[in-house]
Amino acid sequence: THTHRQTGFKSLDSGDEMLLLSRFVLLGFLCAALVSSGMACGPGRGYGRRKHPKKLTPLAYKQFIPNVAEKTLGASGRYEGKITRNSERFKELTPNYNPDIIFKDEENTGADRLMTQRCKDKLNSLAISVMNQWPGVKLRVTEGWDEDGHHFEESLHYEGRAVDITTSDRDKSKYGTLSRLAVEAGFDWVYYESKAHIHCSVKAENSVAAKSGGCFPGSASVALEDGSRRPVRDLRPGDRVLAADEQGHLLYSDFIMFVDKDTDTRRQFYVIETAEPRSRVTLTAAHLLFVADNSTGQEGPHALSAAFASSVRPGHRVFVSGGRDEPLRAATVERIYVEEHDSSFAPVTAQGTIVVDRVLASCYAVVEDHRWAHWAFAPVRLGYGLSRLLLHRDEATANGTAARDGVHWYSSALYKIGTWVLSRSSMHPLGMPVVSS
Repeated sequence: THTHRQTGFKSLDSGDEMLLLSRFVLLGFLCAALVSSGMACGPGRGYGRRKHPKKLTPLAYKQFIPNVAEKTLGASGRYEGKITRNSERFKELTPNYNPDIIFKDEENTGADRLMTQRCKDKLNSLAISVMNQWPGVKLRVTEGWDEDGHHFEESLHYEGRAVDITTSDRDKSKYGTLSRLAVEAGFDWVYYESKAHIHCSVKAENSVAAKSGGCFPGSASVALEDGSRRPVRDLRPGDRVLAADEQGHLLYSDFIMFVDKDTDTRRQFYVIETAEPRSRVTLTAAHLLFVADNSTGQEGPHALSAAFASSVRPGHRVFVSGGRDEPLRAATVERIYVEEHDSSFAPVTAQGTIVVDRVLASCYAVVEDHRWAHWAFAPVRLGYGLSRLLLHRDEATANGTAARDGVHWYSSALYKIGTWVLSRSSMHPLGMPVVSS
């Protein structure tokens, strides 16, 4: 038997140890990335080259991004009601006095300067991009908040969530590129609406549409290695849950942690149903679901690719587990609709996949590249593995789900890094709230 000696160091519980190990490993990965990028500044072939600006693809006339209707979950979300100067919600609007933006303000009331904070932030970001793209040219706003009823019914202009824009020189040849710059600036929906202007809009500050990320409702269930089923909300680190490897072969994998956990907030979820075999999976728009890759001409689960839940359509095929000892089967999506639920959980397994309500899904969201996301979570898996080696099994798994509600700090850090190094088009328009737990 071993006896524990008293030391001058405060002992860490298993949750703290895992957190500390993960942070050390993440620091190592970041340092390695910085060192490798720093080496590119040295002399010699291939080093020290100036990074060329990213090539912008202009939008075509009448094109809109994302390619969904403006007031849907994948874009700016639903209309929440007209704001007037006498309404309680008028305080949601803030004036924009940015000197780098020209406001037409044809009503001479200052209404075009009023907008939500989110719209203001995106507009200010776009103003900088415009000046960088065309020196001497400024961003021009022709329409902002509308208090006079000049737009169609339920226009987001009535909520200060939409602006119509041009360049200050009104050079129409620039408008396709201006549209692309607006997309890159972070507007939730951009429409090359008219030869005279570009229409841009954003999600409401506190709308259901703005509550994003990738999760399942707490009531969704998973299969455990002992043959039982358990709601996602009740998972504990070390639970062996049904998942699949890269070839689509079913196996059991350790549940590691929740990267997002919210027991109270009401969110919208996509419900994807199949007919044969009959199944039903519920997940948020930005979550990745595995679908059959039709480009390969193959039918089995080894021919799968990951897609955002919001991009799955009837006729696509997802993969369904028939039972403990049965292989995955491709099932055709029959119906898709939206539901609201009061809790959301984003479980991560060592395998990076999970079978939820009998349907195979990725553990990741926001970026439509399952392999990249799985690689990015390597430090988490390493930290979990080290904690299992260094601590007893019960100690290593005791406190893994005791974290507060919210997005895990590691996931928040990855999202932040992603916004720096990836183009906006690489990430789901709903993204995730950067609030660490």
